[in-house]
Amino acid sequence: MSSQKTRYGISHVVSCRALGVSQSWFYKWKDRIGGAAPTGREQRRARLDAGIGRLFAASGGTYGSPRITRDLHELGWRVSQNTVAARMAELGLAGRAPKKRRSLTRPGKRSAAPDLVGRKFTAVAADV
Repeated sequence: MSSQKTRYGISHVVSCRALGVSQSWFYKWKDRIGGAAPTGREQRRARLDAGIGRLFAASGGTYGSPRITRDLHELGWRVSQNTVAARMAELGLAGRAPKKRRSLTRPGKRSAAPDLVGRKFTAVAADV
């Protein structure tokens, strides 16, 4: 849009209207490109990502978002578990899943015990 103003004399107002963007967005974008400084939100997100990465590495890659959220709260962060989970997903960090409970009896491993008594379980009618 800036080049249109210098090259053709088209004002920012007309350019913004033609492109369907607000003038405030254009000026915000223009100011941002000039300094290229990250916003406060981006700075906080970068610090949060560093904290999450540090805690995840300290846990040996086992902690998930609930535990890391608790640790961040202890360090003074005000952040929700959903935010930590989203940031971890974006960083590609996943905690170790809890082990599945193992049953002592495993179907299919052993054959059924032989019926030494010779019981008959057939009924002559229903409910008899």
